[in-house]
Amino acid sequence: MSLPAAIATAAPRGGVELRARVEGVSDKALRAEIERAIGEEHGPPANRVDARRRARLAAENATALLRSEGYYDETADADIGEGEHPAALVRINLGPRTTIADAEVQWQGAEPDAAARAAALADLKLKTGSPARAVDVLAAQGRVIAALELKGYANAKSLPKPPVVDHATHTMHPTFVIEAGALVRLDGLKLEAKSKTKAGFIAKLAPWKSGDIYKPYDLAELERRLLDTGVYDSITVALAPAPNADGRTPVVVGVADRTKHSFSFGAGYSTTEGPDLDTTWSTFNVLDSADTLSVFAKAQEIDSRIGVTLSLPDFWNPSQTLKVGPDVFRDVTNAYTTSGAEFVIDLTQRYGKTSFLTRGISFVASRIDDHELGGLDIFAIRPLGEYALDQTDNPLAATKGWKWDTRVEPIGILGQEQLVYLKVQSQISSYWALDADGTTVLAGRLQGGSIIGGKIPQVPASDRFFAGGGGTVRGYTYQNVGPHYPDNTPQGGLSLLDGSLELRRKLAGPFGVVLFADSGSVGTLATPSVSHIANSLGLGLRYDLGFAPLRVDFAAPLNRIDGVRQAPVQVYLSIGQSF
Repeated sequence: MSLPAAIATAAPRGGVELRARVEGVSDKALRAEIERAIGEEHGPPANRVDARRRARLAAENATALLRSEGYYDETADADIGEGEHPAALVRINLGPRTTIADAEVQWQGAEPDAAARAAALADLKLKTGSPARAVDVLAAQGRVIAALELKGYANAKSLPKPPVVDHATHTMHPTFVIEAGALVRLDGLKLEAKSKTKAGFIAKLAPWKSGDIYKPYDLAELERRLLDTGVYDSITVALAPAPNADGRTPVVVGVADRTKHSFSFGAGYSTTEGPDLDTTWSTFNVLDSADTLSVFAKAQEIDSRIGVTLSLPDFWNPSQTLKVGPDVFRDVTNAYTTSGAEFVIDLTQRYGKTSFLTRGISFVASRIDDHELGGLDIFAIRPLGEYALDQTDNPLAATKGWKWDTRVEPIGILGQEQLVYLKVQSQISSYWALDADGTTVLAGRLQGGSIIGGKIPQVPASDRFFAGGGGTVRGYTYQNVGPHYPDNTPQGGLSLLDGSLELRRKLAGPFGVVLFADSGSVGTLATPSVSHIANSLGLGLRYDLGFAPLRVDFAAPLNRIDGVRQAPVQVYLSIGQSF
């Protein structure tokens, strides 16, 4: 049994028409499938011979489609109309639809163990009385093989045997002939590498012990761990063709190093925050442990810094990355100016595919020019706990799913101010495709934050919450949402609540458009409040670069902030969706 070949689905247009007219099918959905299957031709038939050719080909395609849908007693007769240039016709009599009767699995060679046999039968999932669609039968066959692989039978395969159709009872009796092969037990790695990475480092990444039963997840996890390092240009992970003398099968790993160095550059712009330039130079495998040493620089009016980061993947434990490094910074905003240096240590553990737990600490020495307290020299110790979970289909341009991120920082301040407080921040985003192909997407984001144990002005301005600008409420000047001092300098707050709602629509080719609404509020108490909420509306344009969209957003504020000058429209240019 085989499925019919996929055929173009475009509707008749400009000299292109259906190969033949379909008669005898009242079901609109089935008729549309048949019309897609029979295909199209350029222009009407040239003569009666051409019309008969079209009708015969259309009837053959219709028969293949109908049988794949379970109509094994159908007839599709080719015919033509009258005249020298007649229309090609296909007259269809569907007949009764064939349904599934009893399905069975027959074992070729040695049978698998009882647990594997039970799993294979349980995953057939062909319901008696359901339409005998080819795609459902083939899917059942695939599920049987997948169930055996999950039980350690890596070489399981199906042997060809056409299903039996009983035309008297209009039933199909699918029989799957399966050769399970031997149970596979894994050995160590067989490395085929063009890499500086130490062989021992790669060997310790295997998530199994010699003698463990094969699981497809284990090989996929090894490949993911190698990919996570970011130092390889190509990676292959596969079972060896045959087991060793002891009956265990090695896993063959091939890796090739990427170029020794890389350089990246990024840029953005907004009317509220000015130009934003980022650059990173990286070198790989300095310690022959799949490590990355990066020098980075960021130049922006409100946030400039330069630093070095050493990334050590699979540090202590597989899927755990240690990042350490110093940087110096200078931030100049309407609310404060700060400059200093910090040393950051972060340890991030990946769980599953898209779940990350980060534990870290940073030591920061800085000078802050605060509106109330003037110049302050402080030293901060900032432990960090962060959990991030991404359940979307695409991290850079999601069309469905959700993601969540929460940060907790207990902060100790020493120097001219002594204070201990807790800063908590959490954000959740969700995405809903409004059509089958994800052309139209509704996206929502909600963020909240609180500083517990501190008061204003003792909490340094650089640690307070602000809103307004590209990352929170578009349309407002950076930091302008929230309380202000009498001279209209932004004060910041101890709590934050903001959110966004976007309707994203793909247009022709790489182009797209977005309608969005943002809202946000900053409060002077630790409990978030919406008593002074700011709202904005906007229009965005998107251009798909292949890996992420180029984003241009135009946003207009809806609320007037007393005493604060506010442009009627703000513009933001960046890469990637806003959330």
